[in-house]
Amino acid sequence: MVPRYARPAMTAIWEPEARYRIWFEIEAHAAVKMGELGVVPESAGQALWDWWATDPAIDVAAIDAIEAVTKHDVIAFLDWVAQQVGPEARFMHQGMTSSDVLDTTLNVQLTKAADILLADLDALLAALRRRAEEHKYTPTIGRSHGIHAEPVTFGLKLAQAYAEFARCKARLIAARADVATCAISGAVGTFANVDPSVEEYVAWKMDLVPEPISTQVIPRDRHAMFFATLGVIASSIERLAIEVRHLQRTEVLEAEEYFSPGQKGSSAMPHKRNPVLTENLTGLARMVRAAVVPALENVALWHERDISHSSVERFIGPDATITLDFALARLTGVIDKLLVYPERMQKNLDRMGGLVHSQRVLLALTQAGLSRDESYRLVQRNAMKVWESDGQLSLLELLKADPEVAAALPAETIEEKFDLGYHYKQVDRIFDRVFAA
Repeated sequence: MVPRYARPAMTAIWEPEARYRIWFEIEAHAAVKMGELGVVPESAGQALWDWWATDPAIDVAAIDAIEAVTKHDVIAFLDWVAQQVGPEARFMHQGMTSSDVLDTTLNVQLTKAADILLADLDALLAALRRRAEEHKYTPTIGRSHGIHAEPVTFGLKLAQAYAEFARCKARLIAARADVATCAISGAVGTFANVDPSVEEYVAWKMDLVPEPISTQVIPRDRHAMFFATLGVIASSIERLAIEVRHLQRTEVLEAEEYFSPGQKGSSAMPHKRNPVLTENLTGLARMVRAAVVPALENVALWHERDISHSSVERFIGPDATITLDFALARLTGVIDKLLVYPERMQKNLDRMGGLVHSQRVLLALTQAGLSRDESYRLVQRNAMKVWESDGQLSLLELLKADPEVAAALPAETIEEKFDLGYHYKQVDRIFDRVFAA
């Protein structure tokens, strides 16, 4: 975790003290249920919660000191709690194994992280919808392969991003549900020394569901899907960030990141206004995606358990969620304050002498009785003259002056095919599809 790219609410989930607090709750809830079952004295769970009610500070340094001797983090924690609570603490962890605590805790942390990320997505979706409605009919050029294609609206660009992030939200909701499981099943997951009702009770208290079958560890296919979902969200962030970066290029300049008073774009060139936020988002997306392959490789563990996944998750759990949280918030700010230049969009639309209307003429010629190949040839030979003139010639005028085209289409029909508004007749319908829900 790099503090530069971290926000407090998400970072707090992964702090050592927060982790130890979750560990305690799992152990104490399990002790209460075991007391009800008569496995341990009922006073054991009560003693734990009585101590907890004093709102004790978690001495992370003291626990670390114990771990330096025991070389086992859960044992170190249990020893420290026992020092605070007294003799009743000996009944903690009855029949349980370390993975019961560690895996359940990780899933609590991931669900908390997912809740923050879902709120981030809601904020981004709101910004995208507001800006999409604002520019619903702002004409701009659509590009394929980076080359002018046909007219779109800037609102459609943003509506497309909205639909994509709505899918991201749906995926994350599913991934959260998939990872929100609890395992208190003991060594190799057989429940030999801990009753399944203990797991059910702890799951209920921790707002999780019991893992149907664990092998001492919760199956890591769940976590692989979670981190893969974060990776997809990161890729969607990058896609939108790259769109902004391209639109901000000097030769295009149809939109750009907000440039605040006092901001400087270059240490050497005072004129620079660089897309630093969206470039940063591209880099952050790479880091989130870097967690995906290790998460996939964590699925294949030896037999009922090994700990090859453990060190990996100590990295990717905090790093991927903290980074994605920051990236989503940054992207929301970019969209919310994005500077949009409709006049430049119109200028670029007109840049190539009407080439963007070539398909409509092609279709009109086929409807007039010419073969598609012949229609394509007639339009293309005129379009290439416009292209080679760098837009100085007019496709409309060349087509009207072409004898073969004029023989098939009256001048007024050709002119009608250059109506920009024609391309926007389905915008309302597309917006209904995107935003109806």
